Amino acid sequence: MPRRAEAHTGSDWQSPNLQIDSTALKEHTVTESTPRIIRKKTGNFLEDFRPGQVFHHHGGKTITDGLLAIFGDFSMGTNPLAKNARYARAYGYEGLVCPPALTMLVAFSQTVEDISENARANLEYIDMRFGAPVYIGDTIEVETKILGVRPSSSRPNLGIVHVQSTAHKNVGESDEAIVMTWQRKVQVYKDDDSITVEGFAVEPDEVACDLWLPEYRGHDDYASLSHLSSGDSYFEDFEPGTRIEHSRARTMTSEHIWLTGILDNTSQVHCNQHMIDVDPAQYVGGELIIFGGIPFTLCLGLSGPDVGDNALGDLIYKTGSHTAPLFAGDTVYAATDVLGTSDHPSRDDLGVVETRLLGFKYQREEDATNDDAPPGWKKTQIFTLDRDVVVKRRSHYA
Repeated sequence: MPRRAEAHTGSDWQSPNLQIDSTALKEHTVTESTPRIIRKKTGNFLEDFRPGQVFHHHGGKTITDGLLAIFGDFSMGTNPLAKNARYARAYGYEGLVCPPALTMLVAFSQTVEDISENARANLEYIDMRFGAPVYIGDTIEVETKILGVRPSSSRPNLGIVHVQSTAHKNVGESDEAIVMTWQRKVQVYKDDDSITVEGFAVEPDEVACDLWLPEYRGHDDYASLSHLSSGDSYFEDFEPGTRIEHSRARTMTSEHIWLTGILDNTSQVHCNQHMIDVDPAQYVGGELIIFGGIPFTLCLGLSGPDVGDNALGDLIYKTGSHTAPLFAGDTVYAATDVLGTSDHPSRDDLGVVETRLLGFKYQREEDATNDDAPPGWKKTQIFTLDRDVVVKRRSHYA
């Protein structure tokens, strides 16, 4: 990943494109009043991306007990597979299972430095599929292929970058496996507004990523554990055409900066208020915007008791998007539309529930009277995710 370094002498920090002759630099005598300054630019801009370019992202990240506990508690998730080691082992897992939302957060954040460090907004998630389970101690590493660039016709300093990312665990070990793959579209700034960027598009790779499921061991092995999950979120309980309005909510505070940092997400729009204050019109809302993975994870957690408590995994997120920004002080609510149900293609003990997860916040609006909000408020959708969930049948597990 290119890290740009721009050098100049003096204190004029507004001169990013000043060029220095290397010979002259050697002859220059550095003093306390005129130090040599190297001001780096990190990440890629719209003009940097090339068709089919592949990034092997820096760092990687090992899942720890602390990471699992922090995000499990923050998101208010309830699935016992991520909370109760006895329960998880009884179902055939090695131990506590990392929820798909946390796997996504860790994997997604590794792509930020190369793909969206200089982004304005994340626009869409596409074809997000999950594979091998992730446990405490597993190390996740990610690579990304550039699929396309589309310059903006209305804002010449911006464009949309389309990418495909794949996350592996324990690379080089006997249990190396793909844990997830996904595409996303992100709005990225140019570094030099005068540069003409040509659009392009290439086909995504075929990535084999099928959800791993433990084998079924017979009803008696599970019935004694059924009190540990909710009693009304088995496959038989879901009826297409139903909207489930989840009862819990959570108010976001400046904690989002800390949570984003824990994930190694370095995008400055989430943590650098001074940058935004210098040019507020350049940034959404003129204030720190909360990393999209936070409402993504929180909405999944809020839906947990009603949708995910008896799930053995999330099969696919077909598409998802952030429909309005989230800021500190906003309170997140969630609802789930049940779109359809179907038999699992290879398991009689399981079914697939097709859902649409929706996230909301309420905003003050003077004298407003809306059917879906208290007087003086309006309801604003912030997030949507088409989500297929693999859910246990009561007949086999309770």
